[in-house]
Amino acid sequence: MKVQLTGTAGAGGWPEPGCRCASCGGVQTARRPFSVVIDDNVPLSGHELARTPDGDSVVSPDGGRLLFANGDRVNGEGGEPYDIVLIDLLERPDHLGDLRRRGLVGEATQIVAVGLDHRAPSEAELDRRLRFWGAITVPDGTILDTGPGAGPDTGLDTGLDTGLDTGAPLARVRPRSLPRRTLLIGGSRSGKSAEAELRLAAEPEVTYVATGSPGHDDPEWLARVKTHQARRPAHWRTLETTDLSELLTTATGVLLIDGLGTWLAAVIDAHAAWPPATPEAVHAECDALLEAWRQTTAHVIAITDEVGQGIVPTTPAGRLFRDLLGALNQHLTTASEESALITAGRVLPLPL
Repeated sequence: MKVQLTGTAGAGGWPEPGCRCASCGGVQTARRPFSVVIDDNVPLSGHELARTPDGDSVVSPDGGRLLFANGDRVNGEGGEPYDIVLIDLLERPDHLGDLRRRGLVGEATQIVAVGLDHRAPSEAELDRRLRFWGAITVPDGTILDTGPGAGPDTGLDTGLDTGLDTGAPLARVRPRSLPRRTLLIGGSRSGKSAEAELRLAAEPEVTYVATGSPGHDDPEWLARVKTHQARRPAHWRTLETTDLSELLTTATGVLLIDGLGTWLAAVIDAHAAWPPATPEAVHAECDALLEAWRQTTAHVIAITDEVGQGIVPTTPAGRLFRDLLGALNQHLTTASEESALITAGRVLPLPL
């Protein structure tokens, strides 16, 4: 099947005419509204056309499979992987994760982001997100082919080489960029949880590890918990635990730990180690967590609070918490493949 993307943007194009936002103002490669031509627009009488819960599906006479993933996924089922998936990842990146979970997207699937527009802050930020999600963008006019080994006709060298023997064009198969251990550090309302969830949105299976109290007797805390729950993909699993050392030692999948500040407070509570008590037992718990972090076979993103840039706490308990979490953050960053500071929704990498 020959698939020509004559336009790859959202309904208004990118940049959108008359729009003065920073995103539209910074666009380097203009894109027309999304449109696609299949097999040179010949009558598709020999093709199987179907409207599925995941979107519009086309199967060509030679068996090539295309999905325009514009559906609502109600009662979506599994099936054979598609060769090409065109998907608006700015709207629902978790749809891609659900497609992977149900086997409709495989290692050889060419995943192309379409519907691109100023919902992305910039082209660079869009590409950063797509690297986590294992998807690409292509210029308007690109021709894709579902045939094994068929090279794309873009006139551009993407520079992608996955090393995967998938049968799909190498330049169209992008592996997901997921380090083994990632630590995201930020202050209150910095966007650190949203960044962690964004990075994992297209994963097929994620265990969200909640270390905080459910907050049944605190309406404000309960409202925050519900906001986080509503934001997470429906197919993610939630686990409430403070036994992070055991979890990191035994888990093998993808974990999102939110977060280490509430974990530390729970540990101090459990050992009755707030001043004037001594924190030796808490130090031991932190050491065990650090060792488990170093040895884990899971892919894990942990969220933690930045505690070193504010005023000196006025209470002994506040100073103890700051000192313990600050030291733990330092040790974890040196034992992580990636760490970043999140501030005002911006991501600042912290290279070693």
